[in-house]
Amino acid sequence: MSIFDRFNLGHGFRKYFEILPALDQSLLHAVYRIRHEVYCEELAYEAVRPDRLEQDEYDGHSVHCLLRSCRESRRPVGCVRLIMTRPDDRDAPLPFERTCANALDRMIVDPSRLPRSSIGEVSRLAVRSVYRRRRGDAASPMPLQEEDFGSVTNPRFPYIPIGLYLGAIAMAQIEGIETLFVLTEPRLATHFARLGVDIKHIGTPVQHRGTRVPSMLDVDSVTRNMRFIFRPIWNEIRAEIEAGYKAHRATAGPNGTKQHSSALATGDDVPCSPLRHPACVTGLVAT
Repeated sequence: MSIFDRFNLGHGFRKYFEILPALDQSLLHAVYRIRHEVYCEELAYEAVRPDRLEQDEYDGHSVHCLLRSCRESRRPVGCVRLIMTRPDDRDAPLPFERTCANALDRMIVDPSRLPRSSIGEVSRLAVRSVYRRRRGDAASPMPLQEEDFGSVTNPRFPYIPIGLYLGAIAMAQIEGIETLFVLTEPRLATHFARLGVDIKHIGTPVQHRGTRVPSMLDVDSVTRNMRFIFRPIWNEIRAEIEAGYKAHRATAGPNGTKQHSSALATGDDVPCSPLRHPACVTGLVAT
């Protein structure tokens, strides 16, 4: 990481990556392909499907985030999903409410008593195996380790997992979600404390594709209390997600579906938008 990137994480993120909301069918298919590659083919969490698109019943009331590389390959990197309560049945449980029904500490929070239209769950975080480099990372859909943050003498930053989580938070903010729930590895709260993000454990660990702890975070608190050094990457991601929403609204057809190139429609590698990513046209890319 260069000295400039170290002190401006927004610049570093923009140099390497593009993040956008998957608001149309072609981008959704790119998300579902990543999920199938990671959850079905690599980790065998779900059954392999003939169309190689991993979907479930929650996708109909979710929004999705796609992370792509701005390096020479310009490939899809990872994705994350924000599940909201069903518009036609707000009391229908979110996935974590089923998985953690007997593990939640309802003295801390009872999700059933919160305004259901303003809660959501972060789900289906996945990073393609080529971007999960360390030994042991292949066993996790989106690893985040202590060494990802580097040291004083050898600074690093985990752009991919942090970028996806911040993308989900940005979508939540735009969608009017106030409280986010996540079923997470126990150490994630420690890692996010580095950013000034308070993830509160709300129950006992459960076994769900490994040991997971039900947790929650307040969206407004995240944006208010984020540490100064991390604010540039948050501002960059928030701006990119918002730009994606605006672009979709501006170009959506009569049925709300945006038209895309054949490369996007097939999920092939595509260039980043030069208007939003000067690094892709100036040659300022990572080596």
